[in-house]
Amino acid sequence: MIRAKEASVNTVKAIAARRSIRRFKKDPIPREAIDKILLAGSLAPSAKNRQPWRFTVVEGAKRDEMIEEMRAAIAAREQEGEDVGSSKGTLGSMGQAPVTVFVHNPAGCHPWLAREANASWLELADVQSIGAAIENMLLTAQDLGIGSLWIADVWAAYPELNRWLGRDDQMVAAVSFGYADEAPPARPRKRQSEIVTYL
Repeated sequence: MIRAKEASVNTVKAIAARRSIRRFKKDPIPREAIDKILLAGSLAPSAKNRQPWRFTVVEGAKRDEMIEEMRAAIAAREQEGEDVGSSKGTLGSMGQAPVTVFVHNPAGCHPWLAREANASWLELADVQSIGAAIENMLLTAQDLGIGSLWIADVWAAYPELNRWLGRDDQMVAAVSFGYADEAPPARPRKRQSEIVTYL
């Protein structure tokens, strides 16, 4: 029972200390640490125990290839008149991080494809499960002294990145990992009274 309490306190501390890191050092991450982070992701709860996550680890020279693919895709979106949002800034962070993990849902549809109602509910459950896996990864990285950035705006280069990765399934997100080269303060949070209702 004491051990459970200690683990709970450590988890709460990791949650409170975690930050989205956008500036990384060049130092490589040991493979053992990457494996621990991925294992933590795979231990997340999932709807019907489907374990819908698939991880692709990009590092070394492949990282540089990935960055060039993404840069060209963002430029193409801009040429087409699309708003690329914060993807250029994200690209800079990904270019610094020694490791980026792409997370796919092999049973999910690409965002632009139509879905049947029943498939939508199942896909929503899978994406929720993948979110839990990513959070496990972030907190494990925090515990190992490794910074992380959960990336959603890879959408600007979605088809190109999927092609480069050799995948034709639903890309849910990417997560970059590296030793932090910044110490951002905590972001403002809404008060409990704004987000919680007791009945």
